[in-house]
Amino acid sequence: MTRIVFLDRDTIGPSVDIVRPDFEHEWIEYGKTAPEEVAERISNADLVITNKAPIRTEQLASASKLRMISVAATGFDVIDVAACTNAGVVVSNVRGYAANTVPEHAFALILALRRSIVGYRQDVINGEWEKSGQFCFFNHPIADLAGSRLGVIGEGVIGQNVARIARGFNMEVVFAAHKGVSGLGPLYTPWDEVIKTSDVITLHSPLMPATRNMIATP
Repeated sequence: MTRIVFLDRDTIGPSVDIVRPDFEHEWIEYGKTAPEEVAERISNADLVITNKAPIRTEQLASASKLRMISVAATGFDVIDVAACTNAGVVVSNVRGYAANTVPEHAFALILALRRSIVGYRQDVINGEWEKSGQFCFFNHPIADLAGSRLGVIGEGVIGQNVARIARGFNMEVVFAAHKGVSGLGPLYTPWDEVIKTSDVITLHSPLMPATRNMIATP
């Protein structure tokens, strides 16, 4: 019988119904799994589902039956894909995961940043607006989205959907070419230009050796 182990079910949330496979199987799930618990919990698994619980070379060594790892998200930086390939373990993810949720949340943060929502909210709580001698209250900078430039790093589904929302606010949208590349045709803008000229930069790239610290360095 196929043994399926879900390492961190709590990361998905109780409101999400998980459809289980229609073949005979044993389903084992844990609310969360610490890194030091992974090896023991996957040791007899045929298929593992994980969101954030990491699976590296050392954990794979104990999982001789393992055939597949399914990441319950888009990014699979918690998985050592090369080690899985060497071990004959297939790795999959959820294509299109949070394709609307993440862009909408990113844009909520953009609005909060440009309009200083957090600062003004705190001023209202503290009674600062009531103390103002006039209705207009300029304790924090406010900038329009219309006419400003949004630099998008990462041109996948999420990056494209952030761009779509931004255009609805009449923002100029530019997609950054890969760092170190001068340009990749008319759809891309050189990396350095995007960094220097954008009013807002939104980052939607997968975490991998090539992208780690590409903006901030240690």
